[in-house]
Amino acid sequence: MLEYVQKCFRHYVDFSGRARRREYWFFVLFNALVYIALITLFGVFMVLESVEGSILTYVLIDIFGLGTLLPGIAVTVRRLHDINKSTGFFFIVFIPLGGAIWLIVQMCRPGTVGDNRFGADPKAIPDSDNSISNL
Repeated sequence: MLEYVQKCFRHYVDFSGRARRREYWFFVLFNALVYIALITLFGVFMVLESVEGSILTYVLIDIFGLGTLLPGIAVTVRRLHDINKSTGFFFIVFIPLGGAIWLIVQMCRPGTVGDNRFGADPKAIPDSDNSISNL
């Protein structure tokens, strides 16, 4: 799991190429787990009425959100490329309710088998960044 998350952070401004479902969903899972931990910590500080702890945790949540914003957009765009959709489809998420649902459905679809206009099939080529298995 961590290999895929590291790959997302290494390619945080790489909007070209393709990303497998596994890379995208492990990045989403990592973000969800960190947010759950930080929000739980924030709740503990609120119950303990620790103003300093609450503020610190709130700042950490903001910093984490800003730090994962660009890698999250990049991996989403590369995932769209894997299903042969252009970058412009990312903006459909701004359509209330329906756009987010459409994007989630698209992220669950299997990628295009073989090469497409955005590059080679990520399942077919060995990963040169690290030793991620070719499953």
